Amino acid sequence: MSWAGRVRQWRDGVVGVTGDGCVFCAIVEGRADASVVYEDDWVLAFMDLQPVTPGHLLVVPKSHAEGLEDLPEEAGVRVWRAAHRLGRGLRLSGLRCEGVNLFLADGEAAFQEVFHVHLHVFPRFPGDRFRIEADWQVRERRLLDETAAAVRSGLAGLG
Repeated sequence: MSWAGRVRQWRDGVVGVTGDGCVFCAIVEGRADASVVYEDDWVLAFMDLQPVTPGHLLVVPKSHAEGLEDLPEEAGVRVWRAAHRLGRGLRLSGLRCEGVNLFLADGEAAFQEVFHVHLHVFPRFPGDRFRIEADWQVRERRLLDETAAAVRSGLAGLG
């Protein structure tokens, strides 16, 4: 099956599958094409259509979860386990790979474009053009301690 006619752009570049909802669910179900690298009972890994570098993979849970809040912890463990193995495999693949990034965007503010949890796994090498720009300033211990307390409070709310 071809992507042609099935993939469309939603708001601000968000990609979806016409008539069927989630493009990654369509891939998992075999209704959309993908270059599959790995599959088990929990996850599917396939090549990214817009790779940062050659070898750029996406690891998705087979069950739909829009974001981390919807993802059962066991499914998250399985996604991470597969990504870890795939990252190790990239280093042995013969592709240019002097490092590996694991990247997960959760929500629009984090630049998530396809709303099915997915973990990017991609090879890195000097000059590869991938960048994350931020305000990388050292923060005062007092501010770090306050932020840590807020995170601990959030964790306590999980039960």
